[in-house]
Amino acid sequence: MKAPGNGQAALLSMRIDKWLWSARFYKTRSLAAQSVAAGHVKLAGHTVKAARDLRPGDSLEIAVGDAVWSIVVCGLNEQRRPAVEAQQLYAESAESRQRRTAQQEARRLAPVPGSELRGRPTKKARRLIKGFNDVF
Repeated sequence: MKAPGNGQAALLSMRIDKWLWSARFYKTRSLAAQSVAAGHVKLAGHTVKAARDLRPGDSLEIAVGDAVWSIVVCGLNEQRRPAVEAQQLYAESAESRQRRTAQQEARRLAPVPGSELRGRPTKKARRLIKGFNDVF
């Protein structure tokens, strides 16, 4: 819904899935809608539907992958803008930022076992696997 005025079209509210897309939390609007439907997005602690209107000042909790964002909506924009401009649409809480950086550091220090393996095993690795399987 747009505010009445002479030439100035300021947004008062916007669909939550469209805002998540324009704020660059999801690559497509359909992915944002699916995430909202799956319950990964909470408005003031409650799950919502994708068509729910979002207003500046609303608090959101967004789970993208294993990262959880706690943000407050600062602005609305119908168009998807560059990341620097999209970051101005929300303000992330300090504890959310600390939690995400701690998770990133933990992933960096303790990677998932086997994540460095790529493609088929080498001849040496294949022989080790075969030798291991023959023992049992």
